[in-house]
Amino acid sequence: MSISNALSNALSGLTVTSRAADVVASNVANAMTDGYGVREVDIASRVIGAEGGGARVTGITRHEDAAVTGARRHADADVANHGIKAGFRTNLETLIGTPDQPGSLTARAAALEASLTSAASNPQSQAHLTGVVDAAVALAGQVNAISDGIQAERLRADAGIARAVAHVNGALLDLDALNSRIRQEKGGARDISSLLDAQSVLVDQIAPYIPLETRRDSVGALQVYSSDGQVLLDRRASELSFSPVSVMTADLSVDTGGLGELSLNGRPVIMGGVQPSLTGGTLSALFDLRDTGGPAAQAQIDAVALDLTSRFDAVGLDPTLAPGAPGLFTDAGSAASALDEVGLAGRLRVNFAVLPSEGGAVWRIRDGLGAAVEGPVGNGAFLTAQIDALATRQPTASGGFSATDRSFAGLVSDHLSLAGFARQSAEADQGRAAALQTSLLQQELSRGVDTDAEMRKILLIEQAYAANARVVNAVEDMLDDLLRIA
Repeated sequence: MSISNALSNALSGLTVTSRAADVVASNVANAMTDGYGVREVDIASRVIGAEGGGARVTGITRHEDAAVTGARRHADADVANHGIKAGFRTNLETLIGTPDQPGSLTARAAALEASLTSAASNPQSQAHLTGVVDAAVALAGQVNAISDGIQAERLRADAGIARAVAHVNGALLDLDALNSRIRQEKGGARDISSLLDAQSVLVDQIAPYIPLETRRDSVGALQVYSSDGQVLLDRRASELSFSPVSVMTADLSVDTGGLGELSLNGRPVIMGGVQPSLTGGTLSALFDLRDTGGPAAQAQIDAVALDLTSRFDAVGLDPTLAPGAPGLFTDAGSAASALDEVGLAGRLRVNFAVLPSEGGAVWRIRDGLGAAVEGPVGNGAFLTAQIDALATRQPTASGGFSATDRSFAGLVSDHLSLAGFARQSAEADQGRAAALQTSLLQQELSRGVDTDAEMRKILLIEQAYAANARVVNAVEDMLDDLLRIA
């Protein structure tokens, strides 16, 4: 080997070790950076002619466990999905209230029955009659509040869908732009590891909204698909479209055309039914809340409202009323009907005939809602009949309740129990999803930057650099000796 070859080999060694030190430093600096893939220098021998010419850097390898990362992203979507469902169930149970809460539906129903009992025992008491009316108003108000709360949840879900769509669209456009840069950099034989890191971060931002599958083409550009095969990014970024509403009412649905639907590149995406699309993430959960969970909850409180009105509309309960006239509880002033049950809970009102503020009189709660003049003050028969109406066991024909005969208190109790069971089930699903996500995240992080291993590498790099530097010094000394001899 000639002196020039020795010098060339040593200089190539210095170049390789310098690049390796740079990569190790980058790994250590990004040990806690989300989306960072561990880098490793690819080194090969350099051949010049028929002789060895030292070493060369052939590229930088970015390590990533695609299987574990993909599974963790699916877990992210699952956690987001169950989190929204559990949040809705918790909020619904809070709206209904537990029996120990003074303003709960159970407490309001019990207060009405108790006030009727007190008034029946002392029917001449104006205070007791007023108490019955106030309890009825409070019960109707609580039913209204539950209905309004459910529609508020649906409206928030609708707005959340719009925000999610905007977020996913923005991330897909950014991924498309990174794909273009990757093609350019790859063509120039430059390192694209940082661009791949940026892509990983963007995919992580989309994953909670839509469960994803990704793959790379031969150039390194990323292709993104939903788990059910919808193309989100291939040669170009796809575009999701959605139009939110400004007001939500119980009768609004996709079937009636009142609510916006999701579309992908102008094609409708079916988010419900037997085979829904994009299932498993935030988008799916928001559509489920708006179009399935919310309406089901509304149907249950509507069934409670219909049961309540039907008890006070029973034939023969109030002889002073004309046939078809509403009893104590009305559908916005009219008699409630099973044919117009949707949204009844939001329209439930106390009959104006007993409201002094509306020109009525509280004594009608004792003498009959259709009474023209006040009757005997000691007659509590109608009050007792109303107590019996609340206690009568009758089947519930709507709202998803079983057809078991129940008193009104029993129906209210079952309504709360169903909400509680649904909340517990949703929280259990959320807990299982979170446990899996934590396990996969730990597994993914364990494949990240190992600072101890990087420090061991830097010691080897330092030794190699020093050895190559000594070769350079030796060659320099040999050249100096040759010059002195000359």
